[in-house]
Amino acid sequence: MRRLMSVVLLAAVLFTSLLAQTPQPSPTQPIPQQQQKSQPKCTDNGTYVNSKGETVKRPENCSAAPQGATAQCRDGSYSFSQSRRGTCSHHGGVAKWL
Repeated sequence: MRRLMSVVLLAAVLFTSLLAQTPQPSPTQPIPQQQQKSQPKCTDNGTYVNSKGETVKRPENCSAAPQGATAQCRDGSYSFSQSRRGTCSHHGGVAKWL
């Protein structure tokens, strides 16, 4: 009986120490900027009509990738192009596809 109690007590101590070592988010720590739901700040450069006759937003300079962006250009602007051909053509080409 003593052995059983010792094993249970040891298991409880080990379990408690594992929980104490698990990092818990602190309520006083600020939320990282990537997790915030704030909108990136962008320039509004208007729209253009693409080769299919559709109106598309012109590439914009933004603090982060805006919703609907399809590529980031080499000059740092974000493109909303709906086809790969010609995307970021006046912005140094595509740096990465989103």
